[in-house]
Amino acid sequence: MKALISQLHIYLRLSCQYAGIPASYGAWLPSHVISIPNDVKERTMSPAKRYASKRAKASKRRRLNARERHAHQQREAQRAIDALHQGLHDLGLPDDLVTEIEGRLRTQKKLLGKIFGLMFPTLFGCVTAYELARTRGWDKNLPSRLLGALPKRSWLKRLRKLGHDVLGRLWRHIASRSEATRSRWQWTWVLDDSVFRKYSDKLELVGTWWSGQHKRVVDGIDGVLLLVVIGDGKLLVPVDFAVRRPNPTGPGRRCRTKLEWAQVMLDESLAALRRRGLVLPAPLVVADSWFSDSKLMAHVAATHQGTLLVQGKATYTFYLEDGRKVKGADLIDEDQDWPLRQSLHAAGCRYARLRATSPTYGEVTLLLVDKPAEKRFYLLCFVTPLQATRLLRLWARRHWIEQVFRTLKHLLATEACQVHNEDAYYGHLVLRLMACFVLYYTTRVICKGQVTMEAMVFNVKHHWSSIDCQELELYGIS
Repeated sequence: MKALISQLHIYLRLSCQYAGIPASYGAWLPSHVISIPNDVKERTMSPAKRYASKRAKASKRRRLNARERHAHQQREAQRAIDALHQGLHDLGLPDDLVTEIEGRLRTQKKLLGKIFGLMFPTLFGCVTAYELARTRGWDKNLPSRLLGALPKRSWLKRLRKLGHDVLGRLWRHIASRSEATRSRWQWTWVLDDSVFRKYSDKLELVGTWWSGQHKRVVDGIDGVLLLVVIGDGKLLVPVDFAVRRPNPTGPGRRCRTKLEWAQVMLDESLAALRRRGLVLPAPLVVADSWFSDSKLMAHVAATHQGTLLVQGKATYTFYLEDGRKVKGADLIDEDQDWPLRQSLHAAGCRYARLRATSPTYGEVTLLLVDKPAEKRFYLLCFVTPLQATRLLRLWARRHWIEQVFRTLKHLLATEACQVHNEDAYYGHLVLRLMACFVLYYTTRVICKGQVTMEAMVFNVKHHWSSIDCQELELYGIS
């Protein structure tokens, strides 16, 4: 009883102090006037009740945060779809495609929304274009008709025209700037190939190819891509694309190798840009070890006065200036003592520049690269006056192409194409390349690099039912 009276006195004294009333008057106040603060209640209540109250408040706070976060993501998705439409408008891509495809299909309807859906099927929660057609209420044969409306030459012409137009505008934009500005917007030509997994025997483009990703021979479509990296990844422009045929028709016909495709695409792209009046410097080309061919390197040096930088192989043989004979395996052996020096531009990166003679290549420049948490490798090119740090920056830009191929393969579901026509599959691949370029242009130029392609696609994909864009025939339903 005494403990209860003592507790009541404590309640009364604290309540009077909180209300600004002298303690001597607190005892005469009615019970409904004296109010106890919440923090006093929490300090005086039992531990079980205090725990339950804390959990209830935390749950309420999480619900409010979830609603606010959901509303924020919906606003981000709407801004992303508006930015994508602005990117499509800036590049002038939809009007030309819609006009020509409308003429081929002899229809009067606007196809921009449907073409956009084919380019970005995963933005609407669909894996394939056919699933998108089913969920949107379109004709199930519409994707194959749209993709097969143009022949493969016309599709490739569209891709090349888009790349050349963008490169021409960028070059004219920076040509009149200072030398410092032009140095920040240098061009790097990147060559790479990739195998798109495909199991259809009816498609003539499907063959058996060695895949570096799977480390074995797989069934699929082998494609060679030529890209231009602007500056330190400011923009990545696809210029040309080719699919290698596994079984060319006609007696004695051979499949054109990736080295021949690389040479043809580079020559035609440079010639097309020169016809547009662009006076370009000597091209700097980077590629992986698949393109380390002496004839291709000599062609780039003799025809275009450029430099082809590739990753060397462990089986190559070189003779150093002091007469020593070394192999590529010796260069990447971490037990060997090479004059490595610290890079000023990359923390932890060490490199060594060597001059050697190769029985195959002749006079070459070797660049050993030792990065933390990575295996040592070396780069190979003809003798060049370019600084080692410049060559390292060139090689770093080659990795930007991996992001495009990752988006092309997985994020945009390239392998999910179900057409059996060669022209339609070319249309599918070219549209996906254009979609990657539109995404990259939007995130790097319009959004100023503040959002990545993955974040933009994630937002739009998970909130596609709440976005609204009449030009793309998208209407929010939630």
